[in-house]
Amino acid sequence: MYTNITDSETGNNQGSSCQLVHYLDKENRVFPEMEKQMWFNGSEDDIESYKVRTALDGNIRRLCKGDSKFFLVNISPSQKEIGFLVSEYGEDEAKECLKDYAVRMMDEYARNFKRPGIESNENLLWFGKLEHFRYYGFRDAEVKSGQVKAGSLKPGSNWHLQLIVSRKDITNSVKLSPMNKSRGKNAEHSLKLGQFDRTTFKMTGEKVFDEMFGFERGLQESFEYANVQKNGNIEQKLYLQKNIGHTVEPSKFDIDLKLDNLLEDMLKEEYQEGLGDIFRKKRKRGHENDQGLSL
Repeated sequence: MYTNITDSETGNNQGSSCQLVHYLDKENRVFPEMEKQMWFNGSEDDIESYKVRTALDGNIRRLCKGDSKFFLVNISPSQKEIGFLVSEYGEDEAKECLKDYAVRMMDEYARNFKRPGIESNENLLWFGKLEHFRYYGFRDAEVKSGQVKAGSLKPGSNWHLQLIVSRKDITNSVKLSPMNKSRGKNAEHSLKLGQFDRTTFKMTGEKVFDEMFGFERGLQESFEYANVQKNGNIEQKLYLQKNIGHTVEPSKFDIDLKLDNLLEDMLKEEYQEGLGDIFRKKRKRGHENDQGLSL
């Protein structure tokens, strides 16, 4: 599971959301023969794009011209995780699984701020879009070597979620920034923007997915394993190698996570490629199934 939070995939989040919303509608334009993918959130499944733009652009009270107005959360399951969902629930229901998972992840996004009154996805203004494809970019080795052209579709199952979340909460009164790096060290700053820990949020993604769908994640597929391989000492790495296939002690992975973008460094596409009993049937999404998962 690869999770990332950015300012905007289009490179600008200080103005209108129009450009980003239009960009994320690209599959509906490029593949008109496919079922149209509507926007969704914790309570609706068929939100029109103009409603997304209007809601986001109208939720910016007391934000200055140069302030971020929204953020983009990208959630990309591995091909193994996608294959598991399809085998368990079928293709159509697997897509609903991912949408339900997005709601749960936005619950975690809200709780990660550690702010009174910001406790679930219902306290946020956010909209999600399920996408099916990934495309080769100019930075990809295959493009640089001339094997494929930039813009070509990447092979395999590449379903992923794009979630736009407003800088302000649903009441348009509280500022929330996942880019805040204080993690509570600066009390005054954290009081204004929350204590969001991006590393914790990304780690939570595995736990939420595994517990929702009964996915058995091998040690080598876990964040802990990737973390130790990158930042652990010799003793920890040897311990991992010795215990592959066995239960390990969480204390062995007690490593200081100093970099906010640690997952981006570790969980590249090679990790994604290497890579169920609980599923809510398709219905109007609500918050009654919240189980308060937090790390």
